[in-house]
Amino acid sequence: MFFKKKITVAGTLVALVVLGIAASAPADPTFKNLKVLPKNISHDELDNIMHEFNRSLGVKCNFCHVAQKENPKKLDFASDEKGEKNVTRDMMRMTDRINKKFFRFKKDDQHTIPPVGCVTCHHGSPHPEAVAPKEMKAPPPPPPAQAPASGK
Repeated sequence: MFFKKKITVAGTLVALVVLGIAASAPADPTFKNLKVLPKNISHDELDNIMHEFNRSLGVKCNFCHVAQKENPKKLDFASDEKGEKNVTRDMMRMTDRINKKFFRFKKDDQHTIPPVGCVTCHHGSPHPEAVAPKEMKAPPPPPPAQAPASGK
């Protein structure tokens, strides 16, 4: 009976030590290869940003992400194989600079006007339409000077 209690106590202590070590071990980062977005971004925040890209550019995830080599039905989100992913990173940096410099936007500000984002230029198209500015015409000449009305 005494031996059985010793085994139970020892087993419990070993289990607690193992669980304690497992709990204190750093978790693997959920997202790999984040270069512009914060490393500690939540799944929901990242998902919202990616869906905003989908809507703003009218594309699906495979526009920037390649299929996994071992399972082609899934995407390899960490891969930089497609150039569009690096273009997107550059565009994120650009819109961030524009919003900070010209509108003094900060990430958590409430905005009275919407910040510059993908949809500002893309309007649901992966490649925004390049439109040359319309030719500026000279303003019409001023009307001829009129003589003051003589009412005297």
